[in-house]
Amino acid sequence: MKLFGRLRARFSPEARLKWGLALQEKGDHAAAFAEFSAAAREGLVQARFLVGRAYLDGEGVVPDPIEGARWLIRAAEAGWVEACFPLARLYLAGLPGSVTQESLSLSTHERKFTDKPDYERAVFWGRKAAENGDPSAQALFGYILAAAPEGLGDQEEALTWYRRSAEANCPQGCFGLAIESLRTAKTSAERAEAVPFLLRAAESGIGMAQYLLGAMYERGVGVERDIPRATSLYALAAEAGIRSAQARYGLALVEGRGVERNGIRGESWLRRAALAGDREAAAFLGDINARGGDLPPNYIEAANWYRLAADKGHTTAARALGLLYLTGTGVVRDAEEAAHWFRAASEMGDEAGTTDFGNLLLHGVGTEEDRQHIREHYEQAAESGNLVGAFNFGVCLAEGLGTDRNERAAVTWMRRAADGVVNAQYWYGLMLLEGRGTEIQREEGRVWLGKAAEAGMIDAQLAYARLLVEGIGGPEDHSGALTMYIRAAEAGSVPAMFSLGAMYGGGHEVEKDTSLARKWFAAAAEAGHPVAQLMMARYCAQGIAGEVDREAALIWYRKSEAQGIVQASAELSQLDLLPELSFEEEDEAVTLS
Repeated sequence: MKLFGRLRARFSPEARLKWGLALQEKGDHAAAFAEFSAAAREGLVQARFLVGRAYLDGEGVVPDPIEGARWLIRAAEAGWVEACFPLARLYLAGLPGSVTQESLSLSTHERKFTDKPDYERAVFWGRKAAENGDPSAQALFGYILAAAPEGLGDQEEALTWYRRSAEANCPQGCFGLAIESLRTAKTSAERAEAVPFLLRAAESGIGMAQYLLGAMYERGVGVERDIPRATSLYALAAEAGIRSAQARYGLALVEGRGVERNGIRGESWLRRAALAGDREAAAFLGDINARGGDLPPNYIEAANWYRLAADKGHTTAARALGLLYLTGTGVVRDAEEAAHWFRAASEMGDEAGTTDFGNLLLHGVGTEEDRQHIREHYEQAAESGNLVGAFNFGVCLAEGLGTDRNERAAVTWMRRAADGVVNAQYWYGLMLLEGRGTEIQREEGRVWLGKAAEAGMIDAQLAYARLLVEGIGGPEDHSGALTMYIRAAEAGSVPAMFSLGAMYGGGHEVEKDTSLARKWFAAAAEAGHPVAQLMMARYCAQGIAGEVDREAALIWYRKSEAQGIVQASAELSQLDLLPELSFEEEDEAVTLS
């Protein structure tokens, strides 16, 4: 009997639990789990808890959160309070509401979280853990109450539990209290009250606290603005794996903001953030590769990053990718693909993308459904009083985009938009001059084109200058036209460069200057203007405002001829007779662009 009693004591649940703890201490988790399981089956509550923890942590057994939860529930229901905290976390993470025997019919890899929090059970177990006095459990319960839907959550009670946890100097409690304080703060002083708690959380290594504190220092919210300190906090949060911090720190390194500039390290952090799903980082990498810097532009790489950002809903990246497809830069030129990304940008609320999409539709790209959609979008914007929307809706009506052509209605919307939109001033001016949707009003049309020209619109400057030269809608004003052409040419307009050459070449009410004429003809010719190339051939052949250069003349004649200028072919065939020819009179009669 004595031997049986000793054996019974040796294999009692208490003894097996004690032996399992000893084995766990030695690192023999598999053997420890076997002892815990035996004790748990005998009903020992602490053993149930330890079996549940082993399943959750994968110590001595294949990880299984469902099985782990079942054992934790058994322990908690039997009064083991330590089981309540991990249970609350499990239900917050999305543990199925019914952890029953049926779950055991699934294989281990099929037992998954639902990704949908069960707030009812999280609140139930979280409250029990918090009321037991554990500061970490109090912080968790505060979070559950703050995040739970109406009827289960309670912002005021959440603040109370955060405060209790923070008073115990729990970093998570400090962080939660800071977040709740910032959420309700309305003044700078109220935001400043959250800073000490955020500092305590950041100093304890909570990455998100470091990131938020960095953002506050960067913007000067609740603290004195301090870019170097913000960057150092971003660096800590980046190392802690906070994606947004990796993006901000990478950007700081690239731009040298609060830290010594290091483009290579900066791009490395941006890449980590982008590949982790940060769309801002991906978009910025697209910008870096598109514009170049330390290295030449890499448009293929830019397109890849823009696509990654656009797929995640970044509006300007979607538009940038559309522009690459429109121009065939870094990707195969594809107007339909460009329209796809412009449409995406438009649907995300990007007005520039909407405009680009509309312009493509005007050129026949896209479907009739697309055209109707964009017309409806513009119409709604116009009727709400948006002047840009009024202009775009006017274009739709004038061109029959997504609706029947209606120039009378179009000119009405253009007039409304002209009060604040330069493009509308240009369109309205042209419609008045041409009598589209209204009677011809040349004087009024000239006024509106003049407004658009003065605002810097190149097409308007060219059109207005022509009106001034020809005296349409008012008196001739060659000097004013010259000013307009100069503005447009200096902004890069090739037709304006050619027109300046023509005006300075003679035959207009401005002082003739063949040197300036040659300069502007040369600029236009270099840019591919076919008639300017013809003029340069004549200037070189005759030595006008320079030495005779037959080789250069031959080159320019051939370039002009290749673009279909018949006169270039005729004069090229007589190049040997050029000393006997004079083009002075023809120079004075060159038609302006």
